[in-house]
Amino acid sequence: MRALIQRVTKASVTINEELTSKIENGLLVFVCAMNEDTELQAENLASKISKLRIFNDENGKMNKSIQDISGDALVVSQFTLAADTSRGNRPGFSSAAPPEKGQKLYEYFTEKLQEIGIPCQMGVFGGDMKISLVNDGPTTIWMEN
Repeated sequence: MRALIQRVTKASVTINEELTSKIENGLLVFVCAMNEDTELQAENLASKISKLRIFNDENGKMNKSIQDISGDALVVSQFTLAADTSRGNRPGFSSAAPPEKGQKLYEYFTEKLQEIGIPCQMGVFGGDMKISLVNDGPTTIWMEN
């Protein structure tokens, strides 16, 4: 699975001008299931993200995890993280998992974060979402597992 993680002071999802979900301090996590991914990759990614020390401690050093700060996660499925731009100007997305598998792994990943103890909000799989965020830092991290 691939993830683009942004440390945020707030983030939200709006669909058709209606607020669908929102968080305050925590992580905005864009995730993409790839063709070869299984539940094991989703579990491993959730575990890794839950322990990632990218929040400031009392000395201003990135030394705390989302668990340490009691932060929330907003998890948004984003198949475009699978973009292959190696040929031409039009990205290809054939390495992304098919929609049924992608949705299953997206939901499983979010469940695993919740089981670890991270409160999660979700986007709408396949929805035409508008994402608003305030990136804290800015801190943005790319992960692949």
